[in-house]
Amino acid sequence: MTKTVSLTLIFEVVVCVLAIPGMIQVSGVPVGVALGVGGTAALLPLLAAATLRRPLGWVLAWAAQVACIALGLLTPWMYVVGGAFAALFVVEIVLGRRIEAGPASR
Repeated sequence: MTKTVSLTLIFEVVVCVLAIPGMIQVSGVPVGVALGVGGTAALLPLLAAATLRRPLGWVLAWAAQVACIALGLLTPWMYVVGGAFAALFVVEIVLGRRIEAGPASR
């Protein structure tokens, strides 16, 4: 489960970084604000992917989901993209736990 979640978090880093030019060009957000907020939102999933084997990694992963959705405050299309990543994250956790539980729980 941690491998698939890590990959999702890495893709989320890419999306958050690509949201920075989108915030600047499409939504007219000032460059400094876009770099600060977008950089922070990109740093969270990166740190989460690096520390996912520890409890802190999971806290950071959930914070990354919130941060990615919160980018929608600056550029509305990130509500959709952030929500899609959050939904994928939840599905991976739910299905991953079912698979790791194995046939004993079925």
